[in-house]
Amino acid sequence: MRISKALTIAAKDFKIYLKKRSILSSFIIFPLIASVGLPIIVQNIIGKSSAITPEGITPLLNSFLFFFIIGGVSLPTAIASYSFVGEKTEKSIEPLLATPVSDSEILLGKTISSFLPALTVLYAGAAIFMILINSFTYSFLGYLYYPNAGMWIVLLILVPLSIVLSVETNIMVSSKVSDVRAAQQFGGLIVLPFAALYVMGEIHALSFTTTNLFIISAVLLAIDFVFFILSIKTFQREEILTKWK
Repeated sequence: MRISKALTIAAKDFKIYLKKRSILSSFIIFPLIASVGLPIIVQNIIGKSSAITPEGITPLLNSFLFFFIIGGVSLPTAIASYSFVGEKTEKSIEPLLATPVSDSEILLGKTISSFLPALTVLYAGAAIFMILINSFTYSFLGYLYYPNAGMWIVLLILVPLSIVLSVETNIMVSSKVSDVRAAQQFGGLIVLPFAALYVMGEIHALSFTTTNLFIISAVLLAIDFVFFILSIKTFQREEILTKWK
């Protein structure tokens, strides 16, 4: 596999994404909500509720970390669905297949073009989130809450794994649908299990301790591996030319 070829494909896709307003807006709105909106909620809770204690606010802060995992699943959908299904519907993938690149190089290039923008935006949002949370809670907690072990696990393990899962899902969805919006809708279904985990955290049915985050990471890694095998089998040059119509 030639990494240079994959990077060339990724660079081509980057230029296309910059012209797509729907993709750019999704990469602005979600991080803004997570990085600014959630700290404002925490500030309002601390300021308006005299009954809230430091022990009562920390589970909420832990559950809010899951928003960045949800972002890792949802944000790449906008890019990956267009990268695969968009080229499929616009008949631009055939010229790409005519170039001397392998299936793995095409797949890696398109994965990079979905992975890096999502990871960069989420890391930037997480940095703003931590700064604002520390600013709003320092006098209340008496210490800087972030960065902590949970945030490191989320940012270094769970967010990358969730992005990879989103890309792999969209590869498989692309072989079944012929419309970008349909691909986004089907690909977006992968968010539901993560949303359920967040709700469980909010209702205290699940605590996002370091141990539990590692367990979730291990499960997600196993799912990523299975989906990787399935996506490789789905994305075959011969099948693209004969079935992706």
